[in-house]
Amino acid sequence: MALPKAKQDLTEATLSALPAPFDGAWAKAAQDEARVRLAALGMPVRRDEYWKFTNPAAYTTEAAEFATSTDTLDVFDAAKPLTITFVDGVLDADASDDMMLEGVTIETLVDAADVDLHWAKGLYGVLENAANTAPAKDGAALYRSVPRPLAALNTAAARDGLVIRVSGAASRPIRISYRSNGGDAMIHHVIKVDEGASLTLLEEGTAGARSNVMLEVDIADKAAFHHLRMQEPVADRHTLTNTFARLGNESTFKSFGLTAQGVLTRNETIMELTGDDAVAHVAGACLGDGNVHHDDTVYITHDAVNCESRQVFKKVLRNGAVGVFQGKILVQPHAQKTDGYQISQSLLLDDDSQFLAKPELEIYADDVACSHGSTSGAIDEAALFYLRSRGVPHAEAINLLTLSFLAEALEEIDDEALAEMVQTRLEQWLRA
Repeated sequence: MALPKAKQDLTEATLSALPAPFDGAWAKAAQDEARVRLAALGMPVRRDEYWKFTNPAAYTTEAAEFATSTDTLDVFDAAKPLTITFVDGVLDADASDDMMLEGVTIETLVDAADVDLHWAKGLYGVLENAANTAPAKDGAALYRSVPRPLAALNTAAARDGLVIRVSGAASRPIRISYRSNGGDAMIHHVIKVDEGASLTLLEEGTAGARSNVMLEVDIADKAAFHHLRMQEPVADRHTLTNTFARLGNESTFKSFGLTAQGVLTRNETIMELTGDDAVAHVAGACLGDGNVHHDDTVYITHDAVNCESRQVFKKVLRNGAVGVFQGKILVQPHAQKTDGYQISQSLLLDDDSQFLAKPELEIYADDVACSHGSTSGAIDEAALFYLRSRGVPHAEAINLLTLSFLAEALEEIDDEALAEMVQTRLEQWLRA
């Protein structure tokens, strides 16, 4: 079906401005295929179902001048991570550690793209392609995919990123540190966690004035992948992330993100549980004050037996900030004994802020335990009065109630030491 003219014009303009694909054979083929896919999907516009709450124009048209951020966050220093730094989407080797880690092989996407027979050929753009072009099963339209053209754009145009193969238990976390000098960034990371292996990945900072960052993560049987993302309070950043994950038998995926400020942030997570007894948790907390629009969009497909998924998202909004949550749990007919949980809540600290939610359950199995809920509310005046009556200053009382509200999301972080680091930074941001 032909695209509407406005969408067609925008798509053609985007495609014509893309840089040349990689020179390596497999990488060039993957990027060429993504361009064809993008041409068919069309760039997103506000009329699209999954963009009705968030205007995609800032990601699809020429950007204005944005603030820069050259500071490196130090949230996870105590974990002694191996740190790799990107500035405006390009690896900064001088600011990075040596990419040597027991149980892990780390390469740049640029280097991997030049290797003819590289394992990344079987993963780069593959999970994104599957999510964008999933065919109906048994001829039923109910298994339709959700178009994600900005993810296809990333596959088509990424110029750098990391290619990580985990063969054992990584001896320490990997931290990706992002900095920006005001440029755009298009980054694509590919991660393969082999059977029985495990990795913790940490992301910190601002990737670009306008950034599009993708993770494609393949988690084999009995493997584990833990992920924490910190998006710092840079007022004018425009951030888009796409995380695609595929889980094998008895595998684990757990992700948590903390976001403060940023004029526009959209974090998308698309997961498919393809192996029995898999566990997938994704959680996030957001602090929005003023001209802030923050969107979490999650789509989890249960495609195996006895799997568990959790979505836990909390947003604190004031002075006209806008929060969005779009979350879906899809349970296929054969995915019996599914345990799916989804909660999205907002704390509105004034009458000008908004929380827009679209929670969804789509269930075709009959032996499941799935639930979802979404609420918005103001500060608990009784609790506030109690704290004030005991001498707690008003601002500090608000911060304590905010931390209590966000606690359920922070509890999704398995590693207690990392959770404490995140909480410490959250308290610093609240008091700033």
